[in-house]
Amino acid sequence: MMKILDRLEEWIITLLMGGATAIIFFAVVHRYLAGLSIPGLQDWLLSLNVSWTQELCIIMFVWMAKFGAAYGVRTGIHVGVDVLINRLSDGSRAKFILFGLLAGALFTAVVATLGAHFVWENGAHYAFLSLTGAEFGDVPEGPTTPDLEWPTWIVYSAIPLGSSLMCFRFLQVAWSFLRTGELPHHDHGHVDGLDEALPVDVDVYGMDDNLHMHDLKHRQVGDKKGGQQ
Repeated sequence: MMKILDRLEEWIITLLMGGATAIIFFAVVHRYLAGLSIPGLQDWLLSLNVSWTQELCIIMFVWMAKFGAAYGVRTGIHVGVDVLINRLSDGSRAKFILFGLLAGALFTAVVATLGAHFVWENGAHYAFLSLTGAEFGDVPEGPTTPDLEWPTWIVYSAIPLGSSLMCFRFLQVAWSFLRTGELPHHDHGHVDGLDEALPVDVDVYGMDDNLHMHDLKHRQVGDKKGGQQ
């Protein structure tokens, strides 16, 4: 089940990123070709309405950022300045790490809750009543986007969905840390699907950069006590 969620998260980010790139490329090519005095082609291009591309790309980047933030928690991509925490003893460092992870879970849970309430009041309630055939009463229909004319509650749904997933990832990392003492670390030199050994062997757990919290399992640079390689 977790593998399915992980792959779904990665596919959503990949499709949003690839789709936004393709749309931007299309809009740039259209704008360039529409400025050329080519009989027939120029008139046809100018007749096309591509004003929606900018709005759609903004929406796609917002969704990509929210789900990308959750992916960052799971893989340890997020950067933090942990100069003081990394100099604490293992016991004290573990408490601060857990506090930070649980604080992140609490914050994203609050954002997800408030975001869900906002989405519900901004048109999702009306859409639910419309879907079930119930009476609308005084429930507002909610606004739409200027160009695409999509209900804005669909766009804003990225906030509760992405924040909920991010909260889950914080709790997932916290539970894994409690059981193993290990934190996720991202190897920037790794490429998915590339099995060949890299010419430079980089130990991502031994990078003494003070940009990531040192966990309790892997020995850090200059640390001669405890841990494993």
